[in-house]
Amino acid sequence: MAEIDEVKEILNTLRVAMSIGFGIFVLIVGKLTLLYQNHDFTEVFWITIAAALLDMLAILFIVKKIAAKTKEIKDL
Repeated sequence: MAEIDEVKEILNTLRVAMSIGFGIFVLIVGKLTLLYQNHDFTEVFWITIAAALLDMLAILFIVKKIAAKTKEIKDL
């Protein structure tokens, strides 16, 4: 397999991972909104906030990797 094909495959995998991350983020924020509307500020509420933040950090990490791989394709 050519090097450019390998980089493109990694880039596509990162894009899929980013899409899944955004889907998970939407679900987490939906649950967070429901808990907030019900004034349910138990441990689940705070764990949900932490999960949303961790998911956003993971998405940002993936976006940085996508940018790096895109630059790598440009250099090939």
